[in-house]
Amino acid sequence: MDINKWTARDLAQTALVAAIYVVLTVTPPLNAISYGAYQFRVSEMMNFLAFYKPKYIVGITIGCMISNLIGFGPVDMVVGGLSTLVFVALGVLLFHRYMAERVFGGLFNKAFFYFSLFFSLSMFTIALELKVLYDLPFFFTWFTTGIGELASLLVGALVIEKLAKKIDFTK
Repeated sequence: MDINKWTARDLAQTALVAAIYVVLTVTPPLNAISYGAYQFRVSEMMNFLAFYKPKYIVGITIGCMISNLIGFGPVDMVVGGLSTLVFVALGVLLFHRYMAERVFGGLFNKAFFYFSLFFSLSMFTIALELKVLYDLPFFFTWFTTGIGELASLLVGALVIEKLAKKIDFTK
């Protein structure tokens, strides 16, 4: 992904992804469930766009950083943003090859399912942040943020796959 060769369309699409991510995170009533030890971010479904076009990793990361800055401040912007950048990029790299396969009787795309599990486990970064900043119990917070992440990603996997039948995310 060479951002020096991006077109105006690429920049606009990346900005749109970031903006949608922010709106789905900070807009009431969604903001009430988007932050803290118990979270279900509707915006996390946007992570799956990176499987269609890696350029969306940038928009997802920027959207996450803006949302985290608004919600919890600069530390969360950095920790959550870097975590999103690293783990979405790694997830696409590791699981993209499974895009054509299905699991659970065809319910889920195998790449999306594996990514959901992987990304949920990455919530140790958020649990560690919450432990350091607010002295929340690390393992319990990792569990609660991980379960919330898994639930939002599994719902998102279904939504994005349905949308991909109507919208060509590969462009």
